[in-house]
Amino acid sequence: MVVDDHPMWRDAVARDLAESGFDVVATAGDGEQAVRRAQAAAPDVLVLDLNLPAKPGVQVCKELVGANPALRVLVLSASGEHADVLEAVKSGATGYLLKSASTEELIDAVRRTAVGDPVFTPGLAGLVLGEYRRLASEPDPVLSAGADADRPRAPQLTDRETEVLRLVAKGLSYKQIAERLVISHRTVQNHVQNTLGKLQLHNRVELVRYAIERGLDGA
Repeated sequence: MVVDDHPMWRDAVARDLAESGFDVVATAGDGEQAVRRAQAAAPDVLVLDLNLPAKPGVQVCKELVGANPALRVLVLSASGEHADVLEAVKSGATGYLLKSASTEELIDAVRRTAVGDPVFTPGLAGLVLGEYRRLASEPDPVLSAGADADRPRAPQLTDRETEVLRLVAKGLSYKQIAERLVISHRTVQNHVQNTLGKLQLHNRVELVRYAIERGLDGA
């Protein structure tokens, strides 16, 4: 599904995706329309602009990913401002691509987003990982409030799940993890989904924060 408030741009992106073999199930021109149509069309990947009328893109992302954590969101924006990138990722976006990207880069980004790989315009991936580290260094407000006794014990991960989690925290893509561990891309996805379920986390952002908090991103 493609969401953008500029009709010519929206139609061009949808056409390029369709010509590359994707099934474009819906398009939308504002935030509220995007939420309604995405709920009805149930896309696997949402290509989303941030600057939308009626409801901002980050709110659209937050609502839709909150309702369906399996949804992959690729932000396609004219803004490369760090604040916009970080806000998008925190709202649940899988990746962030600037509109200056070529059609080939967009197609590749959508394909990678569809399988859960984080995709960022060059220069932005390091920014995002740095923010993960900053967040992980902040105290957990729930723990600070003395509510640790009320929390269930952390579930036990298998050695392989921990190994995959460690590589996710280092910023490797699922494809890179599969190559390093000599397992299939699907197996990596399954390990990540199992880990999310065990830890009761919703997306890669939360997963990386969990890993960094426990020092799993080290050498």
